[in-house]
Amino acid sequence: MFGPPGHSSTVPLDARFVRAGTFAAVDLGLDGKACIVTGASRGIGLATADMLAAEGAQVLRVSRSGELALDITESDAGERAVAACEERFGRVDALVNNAGTAEVKPLDELTDEDWQEQWDLHVMAPLRLMRAAAPRMSERGGGRIVNVCSSAGKRPSLSYPAYSVTKAAQLSLSRVFADAFAARGVLVNAVTPGPVETPLWMAEGGLADQAAEAKGISRDEVLAAQREKIPLGRFGTEEEIAATIVFLCSARASNVTGAAWSVDGGTVPVII
Repeated sequence: MFGPPGHSSTVPLDARFVRAGTFAAVDLGLDGKACIVTGASRGIGLATADMLAAEGAQVLRVSRSGELALDITESDAGERAVAACEERFGRVDALVNNAGTAEVKPLDELTDEDWQEQWDLHVMAPLRLMRAAAPRMSERGGGRIVNVCSSAGKRPSLSYPAYSVTKAAQLSLSRVFADAFAARGVLVNAVTPGPVETPLWMAEGGLADQAAEAKGISRDEVLAAQREKIPLGRFGTEEEIAATIVFLCSARASNVTGAAWSVDGGTVPVII
C-alpha cells in the first residue's frame, strides 16, 4: 500500500517527525519504493533519479543509453519498462515521465514529421507508460505518477510551437489519468518547469544557441532576454525541479492529484 510511512501506527503523525534543532526533517516515505524515471541520463531526469535514490528508493533509470536502454517512443516501450521494473524490484510504485526535447523552429517551417516526433515523445510515450503502470499500481493499493511537462504547455511559445502544443496535450493527458485512477489510489500529477539550466538549454547546439541563430543575436543576449522574462530573474536548476517531482512521488503528497505544479520562477503569470 502506498500510504504515509507508518500509516497503520497509532502514533500521532506529528510525533513521527524527527527534530533537528529548530527544524523538522520530514520522512517522505520513499524508502524501498520502486520507481521508474525516463530520460534519466541527464538534466532533470538524472537529478530526479539521484534524489529518489538518496531518499532510499529503488530507481530504474530509463534512457536511450542508460541502465535500461530503451527508445520510449516504441509501441511496446511502456510494457517493457514496467516489466523490467517488476522483474528487478518486484513491483512499480512510482513513475516519472521526464523524457522530452524541444527545437527552435518557426511554425511555417515545421513538417508533418516534426509534429509527429513531438507527439510520439510527449504524448504517446507517457500514455503507454501510464497505461502499463497505473493498473499495476492500483492492484497493489496505489502509487504515484508525475509527468514533466512545461510552462510552454500553459503559455505556448512561437519559438517551439510543436513542443508547446504537445506539452499542452500532455497536461490534459495527466488530468485524464488522474481522474481515472484517483479512486484506485494512483495519484497523477504534472510539473511545469520554465527555463532550466540543463543541457537542453545550455549545451552547445541547445536552445540558447538555436535561438541566437534564429534571431541573429548572441547567445548571451538570448540568455539575458530569457532571464528578464522570469520574475525571479534566473533560470531554474535541475535540483529545484527534481525536488518538486520527488515530493509528488512521496507519501507526503497524499492529497495531491490532477495538479499541474508550476516550477518556473513565476514565468506563467496566472494561478492555475
